[in-house]
Amino acid sequence: MSGANGKRRISASAFVGKDKQLSKLLKCGKSIYSLGSANALLIMHRSSNAFRRSRQSLEGLLLSCSLLFLCSIALAEASAQTLELSRPIRSWEFVSSVGTHAGLLGNEHGTLEAWVYPLKILRDFHLRFHVDGATIPAEALARTLIVHPESSTIVYTGDVFSVRETLFVPVHEFGAIIAFEVDTAEPLEIEAIFHRDFQLEWPATLAGVDEDWDPSLRAFHFEDQSKRFNALVGSPSAVKSSQEYSTNYFSSQEDSVLLGGTKKGSETKLIVIAAGFEGPAALATLYDHLTRDYPELLRSSAAYYRDYLDRTVSLKLPDVQLETAYDWAKVSMLQGVVQNPFLGEGLVAGFNTSGYDYRPGFAWFFGRDAEWTSLALDADGDFPTVRSALEFLSKYQRADGKIPHEVSQSARFIDWFKSTPYAYASADATPLFIIAVNDYVTHSGEVGFAQQNWDSLWKAYGFLRSTNSAQGLAQNSGVGTGWIEGGPLYPVQTELYQASLGLEATRALSHLAHLLGKQDLAKELEQAFERQKPLLDKMFWSAENKIYAYALDANNNRVDVPSVLAAVPMWFGQLDQDRARSMIEGLAGRDHQTDWGMRILSSGDPKYNPGGYHYGSVWPLFTGWASVGEYRYHRPFPAYLNLRANALLTLSGSLGHDAEVLSGDYFQTLATGSPHQIWSAAMVVNPLLSGLLGLQVDATDCQLNFAPHIPPDWRSFSINNLRLGALALNLNYQRAPDSIRLEVQSSGVGHCSLQFSPALSLRARIDGVRLNGRALPFHIEANSSDLHVTLNLPILGDRNTIEIQITNDFEFSEASALPALGGISHGLRVLSELWSPARDTLKLLLSGAAGESYELSAWNPDQISSIEGASLEEKPGTEAKVRVQLPASATGIDSQATIIFHFSAR
Repeated sequence: MSGANGKRRISASAFVGKDKQLSKLLKCGKSIYSLGSANALLIMHRSSNAFRRSRQSLEGLLLSCSLLFLCSIALAEASAQTLELSRPIRSWEFVSSVGTHAGLLGNEHGTLEAWVYPLKILRDFHLRFHVDGATIPAEALARTLIVHPESSTIVYTGDVFSVRETLFVPVHEFGAIIAFEVDTAEPLEIEAIFHRDFQLEWPATLAGVDEDWDPSLRAFHFEDQSKRFNALVGSPSAVKSSQEYSTNYFSSQEDSVLLGGTKKGSETKLIVIAAGFEGPAALATLYDHLTRDYPELLRSSAAYYRDYLDRTVSLKLPDVQLETAYDWAKVSMLQGVVQNPFLGEGLVAGFNTSGYDYRPGFAWFFGRDAEWTSLALDADGDFPTVRSALEFLSKYQRADGKIPHEVSQSARFIDWFKSTPYAYASADATPLFIIAVNDYVTHSGEVGFAQQNWDSLWKAYGFLRSTNSAQGLAQNSGVGTGWIEGGPLYPVQTELYQASLGLEATRALSHLAHLLGKQDLAKELEQAFERQKPLLDKMFWSAENKIYAYALDANNNRVDVPSVLAAVPMWFGQLDQDRARSMIEGLAGRDHQTDWGMRILSSGDPKYNPGGYHYGSVWPLFTGWASVGEYRYHRPFPAYLNLRANALLTLSGSLGHDAEVLSGDYFQTLATGSPHQIWSAAMVVNPLLSGLLGLQVDATDCQLNFAPHIPPDWRSFSINNLRLGALALNLNYQRAPDSIRLEVQSSGVGHCSLQFSPALSLRARIDGVRLNGRALPFHIEANSSDLHVTLNLPILGDRNTIEIQITNDFEFSEASALPALGGISHGLRVLSELWSPARDTLKLLLSGAAGESYELSAWNPDQISSIEGASLEEKPGTEAKVRVQLPASATGIDSQATIIFHFSAR
């Protein structure tokens, strides 16, 4: 089994070895399905121990229910792969299990709350262990966390026992299950304690709630006074220990159950939570289903995520951390799908505990969160999720065309859309809706979706156009917030962010009109886009400061504050190339870019505060914007650092998730932020697929553009199950010092074409290109940072091989890592790269911690004749180490250095 950053393959042979008797034992479960890998490991371990303790008891073991589970799991998991992350417990970190109807949310010490949307069922769920006359709070024994897409497991270990508490929410059920796998050498009793908190999600409320104990179900029953909402919390082995009560002189809110003692050995206990909206009888049926069918539900939920990973774009990368983070980010986005029985299916923004409140993080529907996330879902081929998310937003579009900003899960029980200020608070959700629909149609090829939603699109554009300034830029003032919602940077007349989205929405609608045969309108919108595009540079570019201002004030004057928000028009390729690169150089500085991502503004700005939600903190969303924008403008070094930062966050913090916001100065999440934020996960996927790999899919034209900026230490990688209309493509890339080889495998039907345009060093020379052994024409496009060799070919047959012959390619790289928790940013930054016209020198401007030594890797170093400002450590082969010492500075914090590579004649 691999470490925390890899994948784990469960195989029966891993613990059976060559023992024929135990091999026979495994045959007993061929017709029973798997429970999932975490339980498989547990039961395998325990059952193999039991087998060793009583080697002659094969017949008894065959009759054991737990070993029937063992048999089924071992066989079903023998060849399956599953994602797993594990680490020692961090008491403060968020842990969860969520499905489309319910969620268990808590911390790694095991304090939980339960939701069945839109109801909060309970809070402060925790355990006590009764053993050998002592009562031990479970949190004192929490040792290890293990997470899979379908479940999270907390391992509690005492001197004579171990309890594995698995939090599991079936994907499509209105309930949750908490399983306890007990292994003890002494009699042990588990007590589960919680506070009933039976209430609707904010801001609606239930008038009153009744509670009683149902002895036939061994469960607490909650019911509101209207009898519309019901819930059960219990266990098939439960005995009521205490129940909430209130008198004139004393009260208790505590409910608790004993799960039945385990005298010695191994046993499984369950807590089942179910809620319903169709009366007690239907609820009892659901409760029984969850209790009885737990093994199959766990298996099917694990299969749900495995199937999802298989049917969307999958990657095999030399960077194992990046590959693992990519898979987890896809899972994390999918977990944002919620099916509210009163509102429909859409994407919520994220998850966190609510405590004594009734807002579970951002687990209600947000327009712009869903729209930014949809761009990543399109890129990885999850079209059904995008379609349902966009249909949800269209359903609640305002009469004047404005798209909703947020929809509470209890919106049906109050006058949410008219009586609250939140429903349509943002300005950016409306242009993003048009952009997101166009992105969906372009990637999926479902032009009919645009036709079905044309009225909604046209209304959205009409509203957007009504918000334009006299110059034609989309405004914020009087319309709603763009990005900045408060703090010292707020308010403004027009953000560069909002103006960029308005401009891109015009281009997007032009493309959709073209696809629908509305050619006059398409031309009109295209002309409007071309007229308005230069305005971004004219209105927001500060020539004296060489930056893009983040906004215009009430008098249309620039607010000359540089901000990562400028990365949004870079994402859409709207800015002047040279000016954008100048802005990128500034954003790559250590005052903007930390080891864990991008601050919203410079740490040197007087308004900066490291905990400022909109004026200093680091958002993975910003980091993703920056990475995609930097790749678009051919600055792969800061782009890769930003991509890696987001990826590594997925493997830190709340395992498998990316947080909403982190401190600007210290590597830690903000206390006010959501630990599982959907669009933060999207900003692992898009910077990787659309940024680094440069994949652009147009299914409406059956065209794939593949323009990767590959890190020099990547010798090979593969992209599988990339959908292009009716075609499924696998791309296998290999790189050597003198060549690039791309194998394109295709299946399906379609007359499609590929444009392959890999990035190379400006020093590189292309000696030839061959397709299936035959010479192929190509052309070269150079910019200030790199060159791209571009070739176009039809995708014919089931296999095509492209070979590019190269000489004199030279590149460099640096490994990146997150600092220790609570630490400060320490990494090296490459602020600029400058090649001489003859390509015989390369000057790098570096920034890092004053007085620190750093190491770069140089690839194909034989070309280097000398180096200034650093030392070169010769190594045989294609890599050498470049060591640079940054000088001490007066401030003692940051410092800069210049390295100049001199190359031999080409």
